Amino acid sequence: MAGFNGLGPVTMEHYKAAMVLSGAGDALGYRAGSWEFNYSGPKIHQELKELGGLKKIDAMLPHWPVSDDTVLHLATAEALVTKKTGEELLHEVAFCYVKGMNDMTGRAPGNTTISSVCQLRPGQEGGYRVPYNSRGAGCGAAMRSMCIGMRYPKPNQLSSLVFIAVETGRMTHHHPIGFLGSLASALFASYAIQRRPLASWGLGLIQEACPVAKKVIKDSGFAVEENEKEWETFSKKWQEYLDLRGLSNGEGPVVWPSPYGVAERDKAYTSFSLSGWGGSCGHDAPMIALDALLGAGSDWEELMNRAAFHGGDNDSTAAIACCCWGLLYGYKGVPKGNYSKLEYRDRLERCAEQLYALSR
Repeated sequence: MAGFNGLGPVTMEHYKAAMVLSGAGDALGYRAGSWEFNYSGPKIHQELKELGGLKKIDAMLPHWPVSDDTVLHLATAEALVTKKTGEELLHEVAFCYVKGMNDMTGRAPGNTTISSVCQLRPGQEGGYRVPYNSRGAGCGAAMRSMCIGMRYPKPNQLSSLVFIAVETGRMTHHHPIGFLGSLASALFASYAIQRRPLASWGLGLIQEACPVAKKVIKDSGFAVEENEKEWETFSKKWQEYLDLRGLSNGEGPVVWPSPYGVAERDKAYTSFSLSGWGGSCGHDAPMIALDALLGAGSDWEELMNRAAFHGGDNDSTAAIACCCWGLLYGYKGVPKGNYSKLEYRDRLERCAEQLYALSR
């Protein structure tokens, strides 16, 4: 059944586009580290212009490697397609994260992820869990979880989606802001597949999914008190964003500042953040991704301008946004050079095919 904007049903090609374009957005935002750690959107846009613009970029090695975001998104996906469930699946995800950390040369993994994965002991009782971390609010779980929504895309699979997103998220980012970011990315991918109107995504996150996540934490009996103490910040930040954009009713219309160009977006994204680096935390990486999706519609170049080419944690915001965009629009209007020779394209497509088959 066609959904919003008359979009047709999701096909395997949408799944392939989602996984591959997520990697492309990551590689393009990252630019081998020089753009991820460039804190000025206007400077990035100037350098982009000097390269001849987005259409002129061939995202391929050696100049455009994928970052840790795609390596760990692949790790999550490759665990999911083993068809394992429950604790067996969680041990498999932990194993894939440990394995993935062997492929981090030149990919700039975050310190929280590095230290947490060192604590994982897949195969041992409780070995997929790490202690609560008061500094675990980063976006490292959010950037790798879209494939969870692709595996569990149906409304009646929400409890499975939430459980996997929360438990895999807190393998590295055991703080509500961190692992609820994982939930947001997974949920938004599922909403894209459901053809749910974009204006309703944020409200669905805080009203429908977050309460289920809280029950997952309670039922786990693990670090319940610490998580409940810090629980409200994530939803509070999201409610502020929905109020700002006129989306508190889940319907819109979207309220945009005027002007809302490159410099203004840098300022807005910084205001969403906790750290002063837009997109670097679990709440604001998917928030900026949604902001970009709302503003870009079906225009790939505009999506990249908003999600990838800004002075924040731009490879992570792009990885999330581009995955959802691919699920919505496929490869429509995307220059082939942006993805056709992407590092790990074969692996990304293989995961997409398997995730699609499992989601039917």
